[in-house]
Amino acid sequence: MKTQSPDTLSVRILAFGIAKDILEDNVIWMDLEPGSKVSDLKSALMEAFPAFEKLQYVRFAINESYVTDDEIILPDDEIAIIPPVSGG
Repeated sequence: MKTQSPDTLSVRILAFGIAKDILEDNVIWMDLEPGSKVSDLKSALMEAFPAFEKLQYVRFAINESYVTDDEIILPDDEIAIIPPVSGG
């Protein structure tokens, strides 16, 4: 786990599919303010990776459960970005 200061929430993000391509890795770390929500993380991702804005239909999961944009991110949460999948 990455060391955190009291003013920073360092989050580990797992990326799959097209999200992995845009983030150029399957695991990244981002620093957010404590009390940040998933919507804040999305904004930070769009700022750091402008192409992320194209991913309108990705879902976010925290600790293996899908969440809404209002979900507060806590220390030690595992965040996953999951693009839509199709089957045949």
